[in-house]
Amino acid sequence: MGFILDGLETESYDRKYPDRVLLRRILSYFRPQTLRMGVVSLALALTSIAGVVGPIVIARLIDLIIARPALGVFAAGAAAVVLLGGLGWVFGYVHERLGTIVVGDVVLQIRQEAFERTIGHDLSFYDEHPSGKIVSRIASDTQDFSNTVTLVSDLASQLLQVGLLAVWLSTINLRLTLLLFVMAPVAAAIALSFRAIARKVSLNAKRITADINSRIQESVSGIMVAKTFRQEGMLFSSFLDGNRQAYRVGLRRGLWINTIFPLMGIAVGAGNAMLAWSGALGLRAGALSPGDWFLFMQAVGYFWWPLMSIASFWSQFQDGLSAAERVFALIDREPRLRQTGENLPVGDVRAFGVEYRDVRFAYNDKETVLDGFSLVVRPGESLAVVGHTGAGKSSLARLAMRFYEFQGGQVLIDGTDIRSLELDAYRHRLGYVPQDPFLFSGTVLDNIRYGKPDATDEEVLFAASHLGRGDWLADLPNGLSSEAGERGSGISFGQRQLVALARILLKDPALFILDEATASVDPFTEAQIQEGLATVMEGRTAIIIAHRLSTVRHADRIIVLDRGRILEEGTHEGLLDEGGTYAQLYNTYFRHQSMEYIEQPLKE
Repeated sequence: MGFILDGLETESYDRKYPDRVLLRRILSYFRPQTLRMGVVSLALALTSIAGVVGPIVIARLIDLIIARPALGVFAAGAAAVVLLGGLGWVFGYVHERLGTIVVGDVVLQIRQEAFERTIGHDLSFYDEHPSGKIVSRIASDTQDFSNTVTLVSDLASQLLQVGLLAVWLSTINLRLTLLLFVMAPVAAAIALSFRAIARKVSLNAKRITADINSRIQESVSGIMVAKTFRQEGMLFSSFLDGNRQAYRVGLRRGLWINTIFPLMGIAVGAGNAMLAWSGALGLRAGALSPGDWFLFMQAVGYFWWPLMSIASFWSQFQDGLSAAERVFALIDREPRLRQTGENLPVGDVRAFGVEYRDVRFAYNDKETVLDGFSLVVRPGESLAVVGHTGAGKSSLARLAMRFYEFQGGQVLIDGTDIRSLELDAYRHRLGYVPQDPFLFSGTVLDNIRYGKPDATDEEVLFAASHLGRGDWLADLPNGLSSEAGERGSGISFGQRQLVALARILLKDPALFILDEATASVDPFTEAQIQEGLATVMEGRTAIIIAHRLSTVRHADRIIVLDRGRILEEGTHEGLLDEGGTYAQLYNTYFRHQSMEYIEQPLKE
């Protein structure tokens, strides 16, 4: 299977579960449904009994008609068959309806657990694993598991019918009944021989499906960039490679799984021939009545059909176990972000003090971002962090928000280790605006209220009106009721930033973190954003990854980072006078934004 597995990688959190462990864990989800499962089992048993009694009644009816072909016998037999069919339908309906509800509840719980664990992971989890593959596990694999549970129920009904019919047949002719059972090990051996390969090819099929989902999601998300650089062909080529691999995996799976049916067909044909010959001999010798012979030939269908179902069921059962294994691996993935469990309360203060004390941090094992880093941000202070790409600026912000686990040292919030705080309460006091503010589909009002869901419309309007004197609201087509669109596509970039700032102002955080956008906006919007920033930062602790001169100038303190080390710190004017690294950065990145530069005479 080498060519199938080329490029088909497992995730780092994948693990192998023995079948017994998987089944025990699956059953644990059904334990709260014990009462419903009892009713489902009873309905299943009654459905099976009705299905078995039907052929027995027909067999007796054949013998009675041969002995006395009266109209009353026909009528009574027909009525009995109709009654049994009706009862079977009622019991089957109860079984299917309640069974569907039980399976739906279980899948609902598993999906909730998987999604809850997924959103509970720190950002390193999302750095390492494509979102499309995660979505595939939560959505597709749980659905496959649901289908498998339904198949188990159907197979149980068929096997119960076989058992009941076998007991009845043994009272009629033990020799033919034993002949039926002699065939069972052959069928079982054929079905079980495909167990290992069915599990393997099913697991590979799920991995390639997750990979295809990931490629599609990435292509759709990056379609604007692809069109800008005319790379639609490359996107299609990448998808085509994955799609071809999916075809090979699917073909391999189909060939292996479908091979079992011809083999089972040969076994079924041989078994039918043997039973028909033995039954005919018994009928000629008078050991069997015509009705009994009919019942035995009917029993062949009842007997072989579940065995045929086992053949198809086993591949689908392995498919379901593969799905369960992938979902449980996602649920069982240990979070890297670890709190001490003390859950200390967060102080009800206007502004937090933040201290990095000898912090060591790395995103992976290859490169350390911060090594022995120390910094104190005083309550109410605005700190601008500048430096070249890769200096560690964003890492400081992410550690303060507890998005990543650091490997050494301490991050202290008002003197308390961040790992001992009650994390939800702490993050409730944080405000963060990323470089590209993310807006959800819905109105501008809904997006501002996202940070404080219980806020009234008046509170939202108050927060929005206090940014840039509220002039920006007049530029929206329908004010706060304007649709933001997917990821904020319905409004301009500058307006998205103002919405994000209004969201923070409404939340009223004690620590404000801004990863300032590098994109340019028009001067009027720039002025509105700067006014909004001044409003948001007033009286609050602020850590700003700065890219705009106006922001740097107004910061209480500036630090210059390089490879996780502080090279310089001070005020804008003071650092310029020193003529060091900050002065170089100013001349490279900031000077062209100054009025002095803009207003200087053009040289001929």
